[in-house]
Amino acid sequence: MTTWLVVLPVLLPLLAAGVSLTLARRAAAQRLFTVVVLTVVLADAVALLLRVDRDGTAVVAAGGWAPPLGIALVADLLAALLLTVAVLVALAVLVFAVGQGTAGDSSETAVPFHPAYLLLVGGIGLAFLSGDLFNLFVAFEVMLASSYVLITLNAGEARVQAGMTYTMTSLTSSLLFLTAIALLYAATGTVSFAELAERTAGLPGGVRTALASFLLVVFGIKAAVVPLHFWLPDSYPTAPAPITAVFAALLTKVGVYAMVRTQTLLFPRDDVWWLLVGASVVTMLIGILGAIAQDNINRLLSFTLVSHIGFMLFGLALSDAAGLNGTILYVVHHIIVQASLFLVTGLVVARTGTSALHRMESGEDEGGASPLVTVLFILPALSLAGLPPFSGFIAKFALLRAAAADGGSAAWLLSGAALVTSLLTLYAMIRVWRAVSAPAARRTEAVGAGARTLTVGATSGMVLAGLAVAVFAGPLSRVTERAADDLNRPETYRHAVTAEEHG
Repeated sequence: MTTWLVVLPVLLPLLAAGVSLTLARRAAAQRLFTVVVLTVVLADAVALLLRVDRDGTAVVAAGGWAPPLGIALVADLLAALLLTVAVLVALAVLVFAVGQGTAGDSSETAVPFHPAYLLLVGGIGLAFLSGDLFNLFVAFEVMLASSYVLITLNAGEARVQAGMTYTMTSLTSSLLFLTAIALLYAATGTVSFAELAERTAGLPGGVRTALASFLLVVFGIKAAVVPLHFWLPDSYPTAPAPITAVFAALLTKVGVYAMVRTQTLLFPRDDVWWLLVGASVVTMLIGILGAIAQDNINRLLSFTLVSHIGFMLFGLALSDAAGLNGTILYVVHHIIVQASLFLVTGLVVARTGTSALHRMESGEDEGGASPLVTVLFILPALSLAGLPPFSGFIAKFALLRAAAADGGSAAWLLSGAALVTSLLTLYAMIRVWRAVSAPAARRTEAVGAGARTLTVGATSGMVLAGLAVAVFAGPLSRVTERAADDLNRPETYRHAVTAEEHG
């Protein structure tokens, strides 16, 4: 039973992508099939999370070949938690896309959308569950191939250009990743996380630092860490709202996950890492300054996405269990809130006919976004800014508490940057809220009541999920604390995989 729980989030979406192609001439059946598949994957992810939380890390050796010779899928508490949140968001975004028409009202759009979307989810699942560096690389390549299809669906010149920027940057990162894998293999003779965790400890200090920094750059590109973020604000805003939402919510977080996994498992530290401190501070401040300079709502949210990646580096830079707990909480919060904001933005742009804030504010018609849409925006916006009692406040409080416990100069620097960024985020969100709630010219749309129910319902579900993170912050924090403790003790992961190898 445990084997299927671990394998299904990877295997089912990949197999379903092929089946989806056979339904190309039946658009309604294809949409329903994708929804059913992701619902099953979500149920499996929840069951896997409960199983791992109760019994500990689950390891599956694919094909019966034990690691390091075989492919190992490893579900610890961090992987299972993020997998569950990721599939929840992917399902909600899919429902929104179906209602909006992005998921294919015609076979021309539906044929590539559904297989590509399922491949994307399968790649995300493989990234979270991969037990070695090379299969993590494969996961990134699966995500890259499927995301390029999604970002260029029905694309004009601007979106194709943005897609090329995204693809070329990702390919550059992939080449660097392959180089890092080769260097690690040359130094240790393995790519298995469990064996690397043991063998990297014996490397000279300079070699360890160089390899750790190399991987930091690789995943920093994928996570859009400043100054490696240049590609994101030019790529994400051009895509349809649901595509932007799933990319912003999940793809950058997979990069953050890879950074957390490799730095804590392969290169654990007992002290603050100043390189990460600098990256965190610069990412927070440069990102939010870029956001407040924007007039396009999608670009503004893209820059805030970049900025808040810095909060996730905050906890990792502290190199202790309390900081890692804050990072995990922040990732969970941000996945849901960022998806919510981009979905609400899709509703706003569809209603007002523009993504420019000044045009929303200067319209002369009697109505702008509906009161419901305005509420759906302000709730995740306040959470992103870190106001109590929302989930953003809880995650930021965990980070600040970890910094206070550390008490060093790096902790004070990180805390100061976090507070300034939160204030500027609030200012940026108030700007958007004023534009969203102001009278604006409407665009007449031929949207049926059923389609609107799906888009508003999916968005409302995401907003409610964000509120649920705050309401159930106590139980969630206990889970993230246990996940952080496991990360802070790399031998836990290593022993779980080793037991499977000799079992």
